[in-house]
Amino acid sequence: MRHQICMSMNHHMCKSDARNRVFLRLQSEYSFKISRGSIYCSNFSENNPTTPSISETTDAKVIYSVAPAMGHNKESHPECNSRVPAIMDALEKVELTSKFRGSEVIELQSLRPASVDDIASVHAKAYVSGLEKVMDQASEKGLIFIDGSGPTYATPTTFQESLLAAGAGTSLVDSVVAASKVSHNPPVGFALIRPPGHHAVPKGPMGFCVFGNVAIAARYAQRAHGLKRVFIIDFDVHHGNGTNDAFYDDPDIFFLSTHQDGSYPGTGKIDQVGRGAGEGATLNLPLPGGSGDIAMRTVFDEVIAPCAQRFKPDIILVSAGYDGHVLDPLASLQYTTGTYYMLASSIKQLAKDLCGGRCVFFLEGGYNLTSLSYSVADSFRAFLGEPSLAADFDDPAILYDEPSKMVKQAIQKIKHIHSL
Repeated sequence: MRHQICMSMNHHMCKSDARNRVFLRLQSEYSFKISRGSIYCSNFSENNPTTPSISETTDAKVIYSVAPAMGHNKESHPECNSRVPAIMDALEKVELTSKFRGSEVIELQSLRPASVDDIASVHAKAYVSGLEKVMDQASEKGLIFIDGSGPTYATPTTFQESLLAAGAGTSLVDSVVAASKVSHNPPVGFALIRPPGHHAVPKGPMGFCVFGNVAIAARYAQRAHGLKRVFIIDFDVHHGNGTNDAFYDDPDIFFLSTHQDGSYPGTGKIDQVGRGAGEGATLNLPLPGGSGDIAMRTVFDEVIAPCAQRFKPDIILVSAGYDGHVLDPLASLQYTTGTYYMLASSIKQLAKDLCGGRCVFFLEGGYNLTSLSYSVADSFRAFLGEPSLAADFDDPAILYDEPSKMVKQAIQKIKHIHSL
């Protein structure tokens, strides 16, 4: 029997005594609820060697950054501070880190936080400054919950740790772009970061997300490196509504999202294709519940690859959510570890074919720590050109027949809408 916990996103909103709540307005849409409580933090070892040299990065096949946001944590919340350490533990266990792979795999450890200007390239300055100011209140009162944003929380460290998460992404863009100038096979970047970002809208946070990490990196790639055309692939199980909204009228940033139909936050309809000059540069493909490996392989071949080939990007950025896994508790797709290996391998090849190999992945969702960790590890294997070990983890017995007819209909419709 399939092991799945049925939980809605809103189920995790903390309900504390109203007498202990203080309401602070950031903007008209959002207020912070500050409830008394403990802050759960753990130590995470950090070293700060110099940033890898050009020669080091050109020898590498994977370059990754780690920003685990250990202070940004809520006990029993699915988006908790165990997520990135669980991934790192798995990578260590299967010997896929720089410690074991030498020049093939490099950890970028000298991370600079994103600047407020970087954040404001996507988000309203009133939101950014408001969040920073509220940190003082959080230090006094404890956890913060944000009205109107889904179950998004904040702690006294959230602002700085969110800046570091965004900066870990832009730092990888710098390294990958630099390597691409001297090598036809630059390393794939992977930002192992949290809080995640793709739900955060320009005016505020939403759905576990604080700042739009991939959106900020897209604007940064344009501004800092002159990479005008950015192709964003979002394979998280939930629609990346924040990224969608940030670039909805922009013809130079193509946003493509595959997500479970009807899932949080209810956006990403198939007819949402962009607006004005950006019409046609947004593609939303809702997939029926139960879609799995066969569906995603077909979507990649018939939708993702043709879109990217026609768009001719200068860089590919990926919102890599692993919550479409069959074991994940927050949705009902049937992706397997092998699905994520296929996506990582295929996207890497797509970047090599279209934009000099420039490609950076950004961690988004994924809440079963075991399937998350194994799937990220298999993504690393794909980047390294090594065989998948998904068969050692995936259990075909828990899978059921995919809704192939409904998937086919969705693919035919999206191909018609976008003239693919």
